[in-house]
Amino acid sequence: MPDAKNDVNNTRRFLKSRLISDRASFHGYEAERQNIHDLLERTAEHGESNSALLLGPRGIGKTTLVTSVLAELLSKETFYRNCLIVYLNGLVHIDDRLALKSATAQMNLENAVDGKVFGSFAENLAFLLECLKAGDRKKSKSVIFLLEEFDLFCSHHNQTLLYNLFDVAQSAQAPICVLGVTARLDVIELLEKRVKSRFSHRQIFLLPNEDDFDGRLELFERLLKLPTEQEMRTIDTAHPSIPSEALNNEEFTLLRGLFNPRQFSFSSRWITQWNRHIDKLVENEETLTVLQRMYDYDVLEGPFRMLLFELVGNLDEEHPTITVDLIQKLGEEYESDDKVKLLMGLSVLEICLIIAMKHHSEIYDREPFNYEMILTRFSKWANSSSSMKGIERPVVLKAFEHLKQLEFIAPVTGGSLTKVQKEYQIHRLLLTHGQIHQAVQRMPLLPTEISQWEQSSLV
Repeated sequence: MPDAKNDVNNTRRFLKSRLISDRASFHGYEAERQNIHDLLERTAEHGESNSALLLGPRGIGKTTLVTSVLAELLSKETFYRNCLIVYLNGLVHIDDRLALKSATAQMNLENAVDGKVFGSFAENLAFLLECLKAGDRKKSKSVIFLLEEFDLFCSHHNQTLLYNLFDVAQSAQAPICVLGVTARLDVIELLEKRVKSRFSHRQIFLLPNEDDFDGRLELFERLLKLPTEQEMRTIDTAHPSIPSEALNNEEFTLLRGLFNPRQFSFSSRWITQWNRHIDKLVENEETLTVLQRMYDYDVLEGPFRMLLFELVGNLDEEHPTITVDLIQKLGEEYESDDKVKLLMGLSVLEICLIIAMKHHSEIYDREPFNYEMILTRFSKWANSSSSMKGIERPVVLKAFEHLKQLEFIAPVTGGSLTKVQKEYQIHRLLLTHGQIHQAVQRMPLLPTEISQWEQSSLV
């Protein structure tokens, strides 16, 4: 069995590596990808200056799209010899000084700048770009500025960096391309008037397809299947290797450690066996139901890849294949509510108080309440029950405060409401009635009379 064990371990490593680091292959959005490809290629090979924004929700694949385009272009000598890539991230470069320092380092111009004193940011940037010129504009080295989290650069003082970059791109002082990547669709509104006037207003949107469940099934199949020998032969043409001299920018880490299927080898028998199993999974009705429910919750590819990563993590000697049970279990975990799980861990007294709050909320149309109101409602029911009689007031107050710490209830702030005694402080319920009902139904060893009380406010 050692061969079978090795095959399972290799498969798990291969699939995990593909799910996490396969940033060079991008599927779908062909028109948008071609647009970005042409934009960067024209900047490098023809010295055109451009600016553009790539917009779309988080997890849709904006960074993967840009990385896949660059992985394709950097394999060509005409591209990587004619241009420099400057990668700036709004989360890292939190002001213009840090951004300029990083840009200087990525252009390998620290020695040229060393000791020079500049009057303004614009002069410094102009000098950097001047250093890259080699006689005339046609021979000048192009610079591609890739601004990740572009919306955060809009909060920098006076938007100096953006103003100067867009100004250079518009006036064609030097061949540069400014490509901003952001999840904020209204980012144009954040730009100052002078910055906006210099921006080309070229916006490329990546928006999810909401009725493409067949595409989701195809993705599921593609990400979990092993490549056959025939597919491995086409990988060299589809993913040409990037020369090491094209990867000399240490700050641009997106192109480092890319997924390389050539590092893994499988027996042809195992590949056939595994791929047949995945085909059967895709045809299984129960699998389709779980995948459809997941797709209804979230249509984005990024979160779906992370779910598959969890699924692949379950592979071992005892579970050498992905089963329908594992997929159903993953679906249940995905749909489960964390607050319901927290509620299920409460003591019987605490769940009784939550039920009292639920009934108060139903009767008074979600009006706020205080401890005394809930105690009165709880005591009225407890006196008629057999298991909850004789609980002392301080014990109930302690349970009430614990619910507050767990953020199931929250005090209503404002005015003089905070200056009253804690027994009379007004609170709101932060749970839905459905969450409470679900938790009570699932709680083990809960007295029957409590679950009956949850369903009816009549005592």
